[in-house]
Amino acid sequence: MLLRKIVLKDFGAYRGTQTLDLHTHPGKPIVLIGGLNGCGKTTLLDALQLVLYGPRARCSARGNRPYETYLRECINRKADPEEGSSLTLDFSITVEGEKRVYSVTRSWSVSGKSLRERVTVFIDGRWDQVVSAGWADHVEDLLPLEIGSLFFFDGEKIESLADPERASAVIRSAVDSLLGVNTVEQLRTDLQVLQRRKRLSEEDQAVIGQIRQLEARYQQADSEVQAAHGHAGELRVQLDKRLDELKQAEEAFAHEGGELFTQREALRQRRKDAAKHLASTQESLIGLAAGALPLQLLSEQLGAVRKQAAIEQQATESTQVLQTLVGRDQDILDRFGPLLSASDFEALRDYLETDRRQRELTGETERILGLSLDGYAQLAGLEQILANEQQRARELLDLASQQAAEVDALDRQLQGVPTEERIAARQAEQAEALQAVHHAEAVLANAIEAYEASKRRRAAAKAELDAAYERQAAKKFEAEENERINAHCERQRNLLERFKEALLKRHISRLEVAVLESFTRLMRKSGLVRDLRIDTDRGYQLTLTDESGDTVDPGRLSAGERQLLAVSLVWGLARVAGNWLPSVIDTPLGRLDSRHREHLVDRYFPHAGDQVLLLSTDEEIDERLFQRLRPSVAHTYTLVHDDTTFTTTVEPGYWWNSGAEHVA
Repeated sequence: MLLRKIVLKDFGAYRGTQTLDLHTHPGKPIVLIGGLNGCGKTTLLDALQLVLYGPRARCSARGNRPYETYLRECINRKADPEEGSSLTLDFSITVEGEKRVYSVTRSWSVSGKSLRERVTVFIDGRWDQVVSAGWADHVEDLLPLEIGSLFFFDGEKIESLADPERASAVIRSAVDSLLGVNTVEQLRTDLQVLQRRKRLSEEDQAVIGQIRQLEARYQQADSEVQAAHGHAGELRVQLDKRLDELKQAEEAFAHEGGELFTQREALRQRRKDAAKHLASTQESLIGLAAGALPLQLLSEQLGAVRKQAAIEQQATESTQVLQTLVGRDQDILDRFGPLLSASDFEALRDYLETDRRQRELTGETERILGLSLDGYAQLAGLEQILANEQQRARELLDLASQQAAEVDALDRQLQGVPTEERIAARQAEQAEALQAVHHAEAVLANAIEAYEASKRRRAAAKAELDAAYERQAAKKFEAEENERINAHCERQRNLLERFKEALLKRHISRLEVAVLESFTRLMRKSGLVRDLRIDTDRGYQLTLTDESGDTVDPGRLSAGERQLLAVSLVWGLARVAGNWLPSVIDTPLGRLDSRHREHLVDRYFPHAGDQVLLLSTDEEIDERLFQRLRPSVAHTYTLVHDDTTFTTTVEPGYWWNSGAEHVA
């Protein structure tokens, strides 16, 4: 499990919305959160537990107050109670082999004298209504409270672990819950409860005969159901065989050209339609040939005709305009002659006469065609008509080619259609296979109906048996059966007891090695403790042995050494459990000298797990220790408290790297 983000909205001293990114990376497992005393470090630790466990959370600030009172007091004093407070925690966890991302929001608000609390859960970005409604039970499956509380440590809990006598209870709780021993004990308790429920009085023996008869009837009905189910299964296999045979017959029918045979009438109709369309296209081509289109063969002659027509049309126009020009020329000479000199007058008269003679010559051109005005117009439009007719002819020829190709293709398909005599045997095989399939389906349907009927009889027998059990509920159950159950439960309880002892011994051995190894790494006196034992027969008492084999009196340990021993217990438990939970430690260095602090900073915090949240004052992890810890830090934050408004805000960075939330 890895925490990803926590958002506090108007919670305790935290005013407004305060967000802490808790993502860590390989080699950088630490999120360092600094704050002076009274700035809200413990409040942040309480928020982590409250958002998960609600009324069962072991919050340090709650004390013996009712849960509703505690929630009211957690609303920031400057916030509107009707708006209330909320906590949101995002975390990832592996569930049934798949990584899932949870976002849990616990919010509450006050309306009059009542307080309303809501829990909303998103899984992989989708709201889950069922999990939201049953979060209190669901979180126990993900992270039981007894296990989770072991990894949320404040200074007070570390102090309690530092006392060997008080540590015994914590060790017992950790071993039982974190390492699964309590599960075995719960099984033994459940078996004992079952034994008590199964004890009968002598008067209950009279009903055993009746119940045994009903049980026998039910068993017989159940046997019939199983037999009918097996018979139906065999018939399904036979039906599958018939279907395979039908498929083979259909494939053989198709291989012989059966599909073409069944489609022969459709092919014939398609061939008839295609031939009809081809004939229609050919008729259209014949119609074009009967019109102006053949004139396209005389394109050169038509060109000569159009040229001659143009000459004749020009001659006609010249003849028509000649008489008009005679009057016009005389009028010009009369009007402008007096204004010209003799030479200019002669030149103008010669020009006009020459123009008239040329027009006379043009008008004398031989009229070979002798067309009328309409004839000239028709001759001019003939070229466009022939172009249109030629384009239409090309289109019809292309269409006729396609239609002829379609007719040829259909002819080839029709030639490939097998004869009725050739396909008859395959048709018979196909029909026989189809009939066999229908028969197998009918037989299977009858078998299924028989199976359903046997199930109904079994259900009736079961209902009668259940009714007999219910009628005798006040004075039953079967003595012989209960005696067997009691004997079996007793054997299993003894087996579980031995299993518990073996499991406990194995876990304790691993835990002793892990705690001793952790303590040795953290201590500056390497020879102070040589061996460490946890005595389960004496209430999980912790015993230390020095180099001489003598027991080390805890009183000989300094306060700092006892605190390191407590940290070693936490570290050892995490290592034995597989480091699958984050460690959240508040004021971790309170009673340690500088050398022990260095050991903790160098040897424990960077290796305590995949994620370690440290809540520290500036005197615990000072500038020197921060520089030593910095390579393993993923994020840093400082809790800044405003004494005038009594509110706390989260600022990125630590005291000696202000403004840098992410530490490179």
